[in-house]
Amino acid sequence: MIFSNLKRLPLLSPPFVKLMASSTSLNGGSLSNSSQRLLALAQQLRHYRPPPCSLDDNEEQIMEEAAGKVVSQVGFQESVTPVAKNPEKFRPKRAAVLICLFEGDAGDLRVILTKRSSRLSTHSGEVSLPGGKAEEGDKDDGDTATREAKEEIGLDPSLVNVVTVLEPFLSKHLLRVVPVIGILNDKKAFKPTPNPAEVDAVFDAPLEMFIKDENRSVEEREWMGEKYLLHFFDYEIENKKYLIWGLTAGILIRAASVVYQRPPAFLEQNPKFKFPRVVDDNTVMR
Repeated sequence: MIFSNLKRLPLLSPPFVKLMASSTSLNGGSLSNSSQRLLALAQQLRHYRPPPCSLDDNEEQIMEEAAGKVVSQVGFQESVTPVAKNPEKFRPKRAAVLICLFEGDAGDLRVILTKRSSRLSTHSGEVSLPGGKAEEGDKDDGDTATREAKEEIGLDPSLVNVVTVLEPFLSKHLLRVVPVIGILNDKKAFKPTPNPAEVDAVFDAPLEMFIKDENRSVEEREWMGEKYLLHFFDYEIENKKYLIWGLTAGILIRAASVVYQRPPAFLEQNPKFKFPRVVDDNTVMR
């Protein structure tokens, strides 16, 4: 199944895309121009509504709560999986990640990413978005994402203007991950302070990279007899190389498609999802 949700979504008004297009040749534009572009982006994204999740009416398997990780080798939009609208059918644990956007010195839109600590027992050294599982006291997904970002990289929630959420993704461990888009208007006010127990490095990358067919490779994988594509993006900044893939890459492909209002320049392919008969803490997509 190919991701085609962008065609079904209500289109955003064009001012932000036009403003960004006109700014690509600028080098450190004025604060007023930057603020104007980010304001246009915020206004557009507030009108975004994710597509409804699909439901296979023949699916009778009761889903039990499954454990999982926010960083995952595999992750797909929930609307392409047979997730039930009835919560009795599917009760996954919930998490949120922060897609924190800001305008770079060259006028491009950039996203903040982290490299996980090499000391972690799982997914050590991998690139991820700030985020984690919801906790009691979080009033919504925006709270979860910004709280986790503060804990991981020292990003003050008051600096982030949360404007929308994307549709949930299901991770390899069937964890429901909600991408939260926030805008950082004053990048200079953010002084990264990585939590050494969780993060080795904080860096940023151009959002548009994730819908371009550059520095990208792909692998074919299989889930319950159905083939799908796994995307990898190579990125280098300040003489350091990073590999962005799996759930993080999937979320950023979707975010870039929504923000720039065009599909990626490459094929996205999901398997035709079927849930296994038994779902427990050991159930994963491989």
